[in-house]
Amino acid sequence: MKKIDKIIFGFAAVAVSWGFFGQSVCADEASVTLRVCNWEEYIDLGEWDEEEAIELENGKVILGERPLYEDFEDWYKETYGKEVHVEYSCFGTNEDLYNQLNMGDTYDLVCPSEYMIMKLIAEDRLWPYSDSFYDKSNENNFYIQNVSPYIYKTLAENEINGESWGKYAAGYMWGVTGVLYNPALVTEEEASTWKIFGNSKFRRQVTLKDNVRDSYFAALGILKADTLLDENFVNAPDYAQKLEDMMNDVDPETIDAAKNLLDDLMDNVYSLETDSGKADMITGKIVANYQWSGDAVYAMDQADEDDFELRFAVPKESTNLWFDGWVMLKSGIDGDADRQHAAEAFVNYMSMTENAVRNMYYIGYTSSISGTSQDDTIYEYAKWCYASDEEEEELTSYPLGYFFSGDAADENYVLKTAGNQTGRQLFAQYPPQEVMERTAIMRYFDKDTNKAINRMWIDVRCFDINDVPIAVWMIVLAVLLVLVGVVYYKSKKA
Repeated sequence: MKKIDKIIFGFAAVAVSWGFFGQSVCADEASVTLRVCNWEEYIDLGEWDEEEAIELENGKVILGERPLYEDFEDWYKETYGKEVHVEYSCFGTNEDLYNQLNMGDTYDLVCPSEYMIMKLIAEDRLWPYSDSFYDKSNENNFYIQNVSPYIYKTLAENEINGESWGKYAAGYMWGVTGVLYNPALVTEEEASTWKIFGNSKFRRQVTLKDNVRDSYFAALGILKADTLLDENFVNAPDYAQKLEDMMNDVDPETIDAAKNLLDDLMDNVYSLETDSGKADMITGKIVANYQWSGDAVYAMDQADEDDFELRFAVPKESTNLWFDGWVMLKSGIDGDADRQHAAEAFVNYMSMTENAVRNMYYIGYTSSISGTSQDDTIYEYAKWCYASDEEEEELTSYPLGYFFSGDAADENYVLKTAGNQTGRQLFAQYPPQEVMERTAIMRYFDKDTNKAINRMWIDVRCFDINDVPIAVWMIVLAVLLVLVGVVYYKSKKA
């Protein structure tokens, strides 16, 4: 090869290699992998039939064709000019997620419940949202523009170790707990108290939740019922704080009392369950079920298809206000600005009103997104689901201002609905103001309390040798002695 040819070939090779290397760098810089972990069946996965399209009065037509996280990838590319790939995975319980993290699984964005969010904040495992995420002037910041004033206030005003929940968490879904019941066999009065789970009238026909937090909350509602319903307690100026303190009482004496009560309840309930209660209610196997509001909506919808009515009641003593929220993990984000931007954009995309509707329709739970007076899609969806024609008789005014505008008396958010919606799906999805006033948030347990509570729960769920009477032990010992004697006799004879 001539010298000049070698020089030309060398320049060409360098140019090609530089061009190729430059493309690789650009591709890497323009692509982000976002690792998201969410509850099972807790996002719209698309594949709606065309007849499922939701046509709202404001002109929006909503139809889920693909999983939302795949649609997000396209939106992110169109909006920010960068490619993002979502690695989407699921967990079954808050404890499962916590164990996954402790075993080394790495995620950027996860969606635990309130008490697990508190725990992760306390353990310094979360990455805070950027100041720009809360900038309302950014048209792509859909979360801060559309989040319910009620949810925003709840997250902003509650703290753990001096830090606001809202610094680390963005609301996703929320609700209350209560009693799903068969009104043909259980009265509203009987269902409107935690005591139903110990009511011998329904022995082996009711179910509790197979997790310590929810069942412990129900036990406290029974143990402290007299105080919780006392007028002086309810009318106290610091009622909300006292209520939360009482429903989070973890003194050793209270834990012991709860254990004894739960032991008694175990003799009365059909089973402990996590997900089977909905089906057992629909099939009529049981008549009442401790239930989260979103699953209650699902069960009522399914029962309606079979012309079988179910209802939802909130115990008069108190109820748990729960929420699931998006949080960024320090172990995942780790100071990576591109990954944090993608994570915050994912939350914003989920907070677009049409996407919040897709999620609500698909999973049955209530979004933390309320929209605005300029974008009333969420309220229009509530009307699409529950509003009644003016010609119908016995219409009921159902105020929703506390959630949509922050003003319970706001006349712009009063649904006209059929009277029989009280205690039905609308009641479960958007509990009335008087129910919200008796809600309490379950706090996270510190290490020592968690150990004591879990030990108590193991004793309740499993065989506790301390509960075996001495007479039974004497009989067991006598039987063992007889068996030993027989074995010894046979061995000697042999």
